[in-house]
Amino acid sequence: MTTPAGSSALLRAIFVATIAVQLIVLYLPQPPSTAEVGVPGADKAIHVLVFALVMLTGVLASVPARWLALVLAAHAVLSEVVQHLLLPSRSGDPLDAVADLAGIALGWYVASMITRHRLSGAPRR
Repeated sequence: MTTPAGSSALLRAIFVATIAVQLIVLYLPQPPSTAEVGVPGADKAIHVLVFALVMLTGVLASVPARWLALVLAAHAVLSEVVQHLLLPSRSGDPLDAVADLAGIALGWYVASMITRHRLSGAPRR
């Protein structure tokens, strides 16, 4: 059985791992082409996913949700500026920032549902 301290450490480690994945996705100089996937909007879905996972795991790891959301929102905008100005093979896209913000909202929502479920005392299976 996992202790609360062990569980907390695991959640923090997962949170750090999601941040690492997010940074790779956002700042990899030559990202894999989503056009090869053949799914319209795949790029935006990836943006939603990486920001949602960081928000979700951060809240579950007890990072204050409001502060995390503010930091991630600033990072959403900053990452597009960095891609546009500093990464020659990348381009900044305002719609990517919108997708990032949607991911933050989604991650926060899912985290609140999980937290609410835990606090309601629902039996675990």
